[in-house]
Amino acid sequence: MSPFIDRKIPYFEVLNDEALETIEYNAETVLEEIGIEFRDFPEALELLRNAGANIDGERVRFPRGMCRSIIRASAPSEYIQHARNPDRNVVIGGDRTVLVPAYGSPFVRDLDDGRRYATLGDFQNFIKLAYMSPGLHHSGGTVCEPVDIPVNKRHFDMVYSHIKYSDKPFMGSVTHPERAEDSVAMAKIVFGDDFVEENTVMTSLINANSPMTFDATMLGAATVYARHNQATLISPFLLAGAMSPVTVAGTVIQILAEALAGIAYVQLVRPGAPVIFGTFAAAVSMQSGAPTFGTPEPSLIVYAAAQLARRLGLPFRSGGGLCASKIADAQAAYESANTLQTSALAGVNFMLHTAGWLEGGLAMGYEKFIMDADQANMIAKLLEGVDMSDNGQAMDALREVGPGSHFLGATHTQANFETAFYRSNTADNNSFEQWEIEGSQDAAQRANRIWKQMLDDYEPPALDPAIDEALIDFINRRKSEFPDQDY
Repeated sequence: MSPFIDRKIPYFEVLNDEALETIEYNAETVLEEIGIEFRDFPEALELLRNAGANIDGERVRFPRGMCRSIIRASAPSEYIQHARNPDRNVVIGGDRTVLVPAYGSPFVRDLDDGRRYATLGDFQNFIKLAYMSPGLHHSGGTVCEPVDIPVNKRHFDMVYSHIKYSDKPFMGSVTHPERAEDSVAMAKIVFGDDFVEENTVMTSLINANSPMTFDATMLGAATVYARHNQATLISPFLLAGAMSPVTVAGTVIQILAEALAGIAYVQLVRPGAPVIFGTFAAAVSMQSGAPTFGTPEPSLIVYAAAQLARRLGLPFRSGGGLCASKIADAQAAYESANTLQTSALAGVNFMLHTAGWLEGGLAMGYEKFIMDADQANMIAKLLEGVDMSDNGQAMDALREVGPGSHFLGATHTQANFETAFYRSNTADNNSFEQWEIEGSQDAAQRANRIWKQMLDDYEPPALDPAIDEALIDFINRRKSEFPDQDY
């Protein structure tokens, strides 16, 4: 399969130009009248003040059009993220789609051991599974939190694992500016100092602390990556009804305002640094306050935000296989399918959380990962569009078979049967009797068998022993420089 998807079908768009212009106008009003807080990071305030923003304490108000002007002057519409294996380089932006595993779960789950805290072993397992999944184009970042390693040191093991066990592109650490610097340093060991400063080898997630706030942790990490020409994904993190208004339009206005402010800041740090317009949008239950996923309103938010990103000329992130279900059941399937299809049709360029997400992001599921990876393959097939070649038109088959017969034995069918339709590796399409003979397994049970077999079959990609040794030496030296801490 291709290292990324070249989209060949139209975007699904829900807003007309008038509605988009209204949202853009209102977002500018938010920036101008309400403002965005840049907390505990004086460097950002000074940079924004010098660029023409109005600073009141930590509240930053932007003259109308300021952020958009800064972004349009320098932010690239697309960029290449280089992988350790050049054959796996991805293009992010335009009509391309890059599918990325889920991110950030402290727990993992499988059918054998249930729900438990994630370990480094689990982290490495998911990297191996992502590496072996052709529909996933990226290794991701914090695919799960290895809680058996101190918080202030686990980024070393995570970045190293991405490099060691995969040769797909990966994400860097964002939980502290120093950890971002460590990520860059490790990337330079792999790619070389000059190459990293001149090319993008990491795309890293910077969440706004919604509503209308960026904190020092995120600003610090974003600053580090931008200075080194590494891509940042500026992503308002919204649970509508709690962190944004309860309406679709109100939430989208807030998303655009937050994204404009964050992206403009990145461009002030280093004009031309790659950046993605992101959003994570879910809703909260008005009965319980719990997050919900796979519902219509977040889909409308993603469709609208994708349109706004295209009008701004930036790559867009949203995603993926989101669900609130605790296990890989029917609820997980429905909710995940809704969000995956929405992301695919909307025109998402960087689809984070494509595979593995359970429990509102609190758990990474082994079986869920396999089922989602199967869906990722289907997304690639869907976005390929309709084959209108002579073979695709199949006129020879229509002439050969004629009325009242069947196409099973036709020459055209025989020539195309191996690639004619997508073949799921988790679905069961056999007769009831055959399914019963094979153990009456459901999809999760079949996925359980698949991930175990994949890990048994895993073979690591080649890594220069000198680079591997240099990485280990760097990690050991840096870990020895400060004590373990769980923050």
